[in-house]
Amino acid sequence: MTHIISASSDAISQAAAVIQDGGLVGMPTETVYGLAANARDGKAVARIFEAKGRPQFNPLIVHVNDIEAVQAIAYMSEQDMCAAQKFWPGPLTLILRRREDSGLSDLVSAGLSTVAVRIPSHKTARALIEASGVPIAAPSANRSGTISTTTPAHVAQSLGNAVDMIIADGASDIGVESTVLDCIGDAPCILRPGGITAEELSEVLGCTVQYDLGDKDSGEVKSPGQLLRHYAPRVPVRLNAIDVEEGEALLTFGPAQFMGMRGSGEQALQALPDSAIAHLSKEGDLYEAASNLFAMLHQLDLPEHKAIAVMNIPDQGVGVAINDRLCRAAKACKNNVSGS
Repeated sequence: MTHIISASSDAISQAAAVIQDGGLVGMPTETVYGLAANARDGKAVARIFEAKGRPQFNPLIVHVNDIEAVQAIAYMSEQDMCAAQKFWPGPLTLILRRREDSGLSDLVSAGLSTVAVRIPSHKTARALIEASGVPIAAPSANRSGTISTTTPAHVAQSLGNAVDMIIADGASDIGVESTVLDCIGDAPCILRPGGITAEELSEVLGCTVQYDLGDKDSGEVKSPGQLLRHYAPRVPVRLNAIDVEEGEALLTFGPAQFMGMRGSGEQALQALPDSAIAHLSKEGDLYEAASNLFAMLHQLDLPEHKAIAVMNIPDQGVGVAINDRLCRAAKACKNNVSGS
């Protein structure tokens, strides 16, 4: 049974230890309860997606406690800073350009060059971030497709034993997710409506802030709360490969010693240069594979490779999300169901 404990200094210490050990914590915030994990721990972030039953790796919001912590992981424009000074701490999330040395898991940004960041105002959330000593990734603490959770009981009912611990600190004050603001483009726009309105942001920024809620049918969106504008390699991706063609790179999962080169019978691991091989998880660990997915795709996305041959990934647990992302990267899921 999920451990629910009332907010206190001891509860904060226990929850921080769970976060540091790669676990998941139901965390109260002023908007909704969040499913918190160490944003620098790829395996922990992968557990978020599995716990939520999230259909694909959508970008997650990273929670920190101050502007210095934000600037350690992302770059802020003058407009970003203006909005932050007015609405942080509070229910505003900013889409920022991610620093290369941020140390964040690639899963947090779903392979994108941006990261969604928020400074919450809730005292318990802030205390947990401080005690954990790491940026915290925390989407709403509910199964995907269900109502967002605003009480600890909601979290327990929705996620059950998938969450290691829930900090109980009453109902969320606002009850809807944070407003997501993107100031990277030509004009600032709201990608997800929330507790702060376009009119409020327009007044602060001195310009009209429009809504850009994306096209959910096309998948061309870029924010938590929308679907996902996905990262796609420049070279083709061949799924469920049973061998490797000349000129291809190899993305492995589990034992790969029996993967051969098509037409020659050579072992791929011996025939290919190191630069053409990347391992999602040699041990077949789906959490490790999820953690490595985007970094490994980037590593093999080189012009000298005519394609990336990907070994079969079990379509279970977080493997479902891995396969979803690989299909999207391939841009032709139906045509990439076999190694032919």
